[in-house]
Amino acid sequence: MAWVVDTCLLIDLAIDDPQFFPASARLLDGKQADGLAVCPISVVELGPVFAGQLPTVEEFLEKLNMPWPEAWTSADTQAAFIAWNRYVAGKRQGIIAKRPIADALIGAFAMRFQGLLTRNSSDFRQLFPSLPILEP
Repeated sequence: MAWVVDTCLLIDLAIDDPQFFPASARLLDGKQADGLAVCPISVVELGPVFAGQLPTVEEFLEKLNMPWPEAWTSADTQAAFIAWNRYVAGKRQGIIAKRPIADALIGAFAMRFQGLLTRNSSDFRQLFPSLPILEP
């Protein structure tokens, strides 16, 4: 079963980030045999990196052998619903830092896959305690 690749790792590769590219590329190369998937939310987040050109984003993902579009399912919505509720409750109690809703959506999407590949595991662990997460 495939691993979901978080947007931050895709940006590392897209911009050839001098600090993060090598480790991100190694992690993705190491998981390529399991399969790599991209959440539709990450495709949206990649827009500014590619000057808002969706065909260029699609070409980039194709070169990385990452299938897109991967369908959003009702299970994804249910997982996101639970995670966002957990986030808001924690935020109101002052125990969770500000995070964008995109993290709740990407993490929810990853719940039906093998896990999530990201540089930001702490952003996801509070919302998805059972989600397998690997970092470079």
